[in-house]
Amino acid sequence: MLDTEQSRPQIPTSSGAPSKEGRQRKVIHVDMDAFYASVEQRDNPDLRGKPIAVGGSRERGVVAAASYEARRFGVHSAMPSVTAKRLCADLVFVKPRFEVYKEISLQIRAIFAEYTPLIEPLSLDEAYLDVTENLRGIEYATQIAKEIRARIWDETRLTASAGISPNKFLSKMASDQNKPNGQFVITPEMAPAFVEGLRVGKFHGIGKKTEEKMNRLGIFKGLDLKAASMEFLHQHFGKAGSYYYWISRGIDERPVRPDRIRKSVGAENTFESDLSSYGEMKKALAPIIDKVWNYCLRADLRGRTVTLKVKFSSDNRN
Repeated sequence: MLDTEQSRPQIPTSSGAPSKEGRQRKVIHVDMDAFYASVEQRDNPDLRGKPIAVGGSRERGVVAAASYEARRFGVHSAMPSVTAKRLCADLVFVKPRFEVYKEISLQIRAIFAEYTPLIEPLSLDEAYLDVTENLRGIEYATQIAKEIRARIWDETRLTASAGISPNKFLSKMASDQNKPNGQFVITPEMAPAFVEGLRVGKFHGIGKKTEEKMNRLGIFKGLDLKAASMEFLHQHFGKAGSYYYWISRGIDERPVRPDRIRKSVGAENTFESDLSSYGEMKKALAPIIDKVWNYCLRADLRGRTVTLKVKFSSDNRN
């Protein structure tokens, strides 16, 4: 992975920065429901209602996306395919069609652009929208979210969920509340109680390992995190401590940035069998390097750190 020369995200310092006119911000997080899997079920009627996983079915394959039918068995993205198959014997694997997903993603972003120019894509299937000053003059963000979700359905026959709040952190949390095909609002008045009752592992930006570390420190919910001092969080989590301190209070001033610059570029591959010699590894690494470098050339990016990640199989660690 290549880390590009970009600054760190702004640390949040208030519940939601007001607009230039002093109005409360209105931020929507739109998240497509099981996007890749839903596209495959849409395009192939035989897959509808069945547990499917988009990804490789081979021994070293990985699940890129899982349908809601598969999720009921515990199957989720980034899970090894062998584990997914063990959890759901009837799981159907479908080869990814990323060009199709990209095309649909562009359709969806075109819909967003009819409401606001302030669109910050996070991936092909989700984005933040600042609709404080929207192009249609609609007063309520909830109405905008409802219209956008209806437009997405009409034009793609895919469902989306949305979260509405005064800032990015809360809207991201809100979009998970009524999935699939729903929306949820967190008002400034609701924010403190909502965050305090949330398990820290549900916080955007807190992964499994960080959650485990917090649990060891006696931090299990937002209320526990809020009780921790800035000094304590810096001591145990470094610079990220400031982020945790503020989001535990529902505070996030980060703007929705349509020009958000990618901070890293990466490529990887999973091989059918172990590469045991230097020559094999060098040969396999060359196209991966080319892929990253060519992207940097096209995007006019320059890096400062190169990271090589190597994963060994459990029976070959010497």
